Order: sequence, then C-alpha cells, then structure tokens
Amino acid sequence: MLVSSTHPKQLQHFINGEFLATQKTFRNISPVNGQVISDVCEADAATVDAAVKAAQAALKGPWGRMGVQERAALLHKVADGIQARFEEFVAAEVADTGRPVHQARTLDVARGIANFRTFADLIKTAGTEVFQSESADGLGALNYTIRKPLGVVGIISPWNLPLLLFTWKVAPALACGNAVVTKPSEESPSSATLLAEVMRDAGVPPGVFNLIHGFGGNSAGEFLTAHADVDAITFTGESKTGSTIMKAVADDMKEVSFELGGKNAAVVFADADFDAAIDGVMRSSFTNSGQVCLCSERVYVERPIFDRFVAAMKQRTDALQVGYPGDDGVDMGPLISHGHRDKVLSYYRLAVEEGATVVAGGGTPRFGDERDDGAYVQPTIWTGLPDSARCVTEEIFGPVCHIAPFDSEEEVIARVNDSDYGLACALWTTNLKRAHRVAPQIEAGLVWVNTWFLRDLRTPFGGVKQSGLGREGGRYSLEFYSEVTNICIKL
Repeated sequence: MLVSSTHPKQLQHFINGEFLATQKTFRNISPVNGQVISDVCEADAATVDAAVKAAQAALKGPWGRMGVQERAALLHKVADGIQARFEEFVAAEVADTGRPVHQARTLDVARGIANFRTFADLIKTAGTEVFQSESADGLGALNYTIRKPLGVVGIISPWNLPLLLFTWKVAPALACGNAVVTKPSEESPSSATLLAEVMRDAGVPPGVFNLIHGFGGNSAGEFLTAHADVDAITFTGESKTGSTIMKAVADDMKEVSFELGGKNAAVVFADADFDAAIDGVMRSSFTNSGQVCLCSERVYVERPIFDRFVAAMKQRTDALQVGYPGDDGVDMGPLISHGHRDKVLSYYRLAVEEGATVVAGGGTPRFGDERDDGAYVQPTIWTGLPDSARCVTEEIFGPVCHIAPFDSEEEVIARVNDSDYGLACALWTTNLKRAHRVAPQIEAGLVWVNTWFLRDLRTPFGGVKQSGLGREGGRYSLEFYSEVTNICIKL
C-alpha cells in the first residue's frame, strides 16, 4: 500500500513521476561505522505492479511518440543534472559503500555522467541495415530494418559500483525508447534515489523512469522479474541469482542480459614491465576493496620473476592505507556490509585450512574507534594453494589474490581457462607477438594487455560460462534494448 511521507531520512520509491512510500521499510547501514544512514521503503507486489503500469502508460504517451533527437537531448539534460549535483552523488556513493572519496569522484560519478552522454550520442548516429534483394520477376525488393523499443525493461543493479552500473543499463534502455522499472541493490539505494530527482527535474515524462527498493526473493526483485508485463530483464550480480532469474522468466520468454560473477586471472610474463605489472595487479586486486567483478583474484607469474614479484606485492600491500573514505591518502575503505565481511573472512580462514601461505593481511584491522564497528578487512595475499583449492576456484569478492608460478604459455593458458567463470583477464608482457598469440586463447569476454579496467563504452562487455549471457556496450546495448523488425518492399 502506498502512503505519502516526507521523512528526510527515508528513501522512497519513484513511480509515475512521484516519490511514494510504503509502510514496510528496512535500514541502510553504513559499512564504515555500522550506523544507520537511512530507512528505505520496501516494495510489495502492488507497488511493483503500479510501477509497471506507469511504464506501460508512458510508452503510450508522449515518450512513445518522442523522436530520437529529442530523446537524446533529454538524456543529455539528465547528464547535466548529475554534473550539477556532482558532490551530492559522491556523498551518496561514499555513504552507502564506504569507498574512498577520490574513487567516487573519478570513477563512479564521472562514469554515470558518461553513460548518459555516450548512449545519447550513439542513438543519434546509429544506423540500420538495408539490402537490395533479387526476385524471380527481376524487379527486386528492398529489405530494411527498423529499431523499436522492447517495452518495459526491468533493471536490477548491484551494490559494488552503484551509480556506474545502474546508469550503464538505464541510459541505453532509455536511449532506445523503453520505459524502465529499476531496482538498485538494497545495500546501496541512495544514488539511485538522487537520480530519480534528476530525472524529474530534467523533464523526463512520468512513468518513463520508475524506481523501486527492496530485496530479491519474495520482495521487489522477485516481483519485478515474475511480472507478466515486463518485457525484458537486465541484471548484474551473482551467478546464482542470474540462474534463478533465468528460471523465473523462462515461461514468459523475456529477453535477458546477465553480467555475472568472475574469478579473473592476471598473467605476468617474465618479460613484462615489472613496475607497471606490480602497479596493475595492485589495482586489479584491491580497487574498491576487491569488490569489482573484474578484479584479479588469481595471479599467475612466470617462475623467473615469481619470488621478486611476490616480495614487491607484499611490500606494496602492507603499505596500503585502510581507513575513512575521506582521509587523505586512503587507499581502501570497508567492504559493503558486515554480512559480506563475514563471507570474506570465512575464505581467509579457509585458505589457511587449505594450506595457503599468508603473505600479507589475512584478518581485520583494528582502529580503536568507531571503524571497529564497520566492515573492514585487511588486503590479503596468498601463495602455495593448488589450482583445485576452493579459494582459487570460488569468487570471494574481496581484497585478495592468490599468486602462483607458471613455466610456459601453454600451461598458464590451460590454468587460466580451467574455471567455471570467464569474465576478464589481464596479460602483462612487452612481447607484442605473445600478446596477440595468447589473448585470443583466453576464455573470457574481455582481455586486457598491459592495463586493467580501461574501458571504451562503445565496445562489448560481458562474460562467458558462468560469468554472463549476452553483451552490452555500444551497438551491443542498442541491439539488446531494441526489437528489430525487417520490412520488405517489393519493387
């Protein structure tokens, strides 16, 4: 049941252009000190149904008749609105996740703006195919395609990069003319709520962008994926949840796009630029406290430089500054929640049981202040585990990597590919022939060479095996968020 509320600490749903509250709420807890940030309204089935109906109505209204140029201009206004409230978005991201302020400024919020601008420009210039076809009478035909919206798109986004991954889906879905019902993670609802305000203030028609809060099973997520009038679902999160969603949408034959988990590898060859490789693997292991689906939890180093590499990684890891998000020089904040901290710490214990050598970290830092009530763990390095160990095969999603030696290209390619996941891999080598030879053999959706997390938003993003289904980015997003119709004209 929807009720009106103006409580300043309450995050509400945004449906049909208005903020609305539900009676049932849950608490948004700071991972920095365990204190309550806000109360968040939880959507029931009736709330989700109201959001879907609002989206359907929007498709039949002015939004459904809006031309591409006008739609793109509106998305640029949304980007401008985020830019105008840049520091508010930074504060929301930092409060929910505890990530360092400099990361929220340079990565999360900046990418949120870029997502809207990029897809607004792409849709203005995107073309479709036309073919001159032959026919038996010799007169021929013209076959051309047109791109139409899918309809109502359900968007479920994760907590690790809240605004970045939320807008990565919202922007192309709207660019293609769809109406959306969005559910951010219950762990990070604040920046999505700010975006709803920006949408309203930018003049996005009511019902085009709808926001619901809640959990997965028997809550907003399940009600959204199971709703018969939702035409497509796009989801970023755990592989197990993706499998559950796929089963839920099978009967309705909904379009789906899944960006799921990873157990990514970094491969460092002996001819690599050593300092660049250390810098790169430090980033790919510990950025955002290791809570990025692209992070490297498996590091393979060619044997001649293995000992030197491990020693350098230990020195750099021991020097990482873990602390308050706004402190000068801080490298790493807490994990997203106490529950996730407990999961990561269980792997820290398991690694020792499996026989790992703990090179760095392996526990929790002690501060002697309110941060001891937060969700902090130490950045951690292991060596000595077999490839079959659970800590080497299962996604941990924390600030951790296992470093292992290898002796040949063939060996390391086989070991990298011996995984249920296939999202990303980073190769470090100065041998260009080797880079071109090895990269195509890696079973992953994305392979970096001498870099990590360098993204061009026009390129495809997604994984293989249990790391995902489908691709988004550039024209691949336009293809997913559109229904393509072929029109044949007999001449």
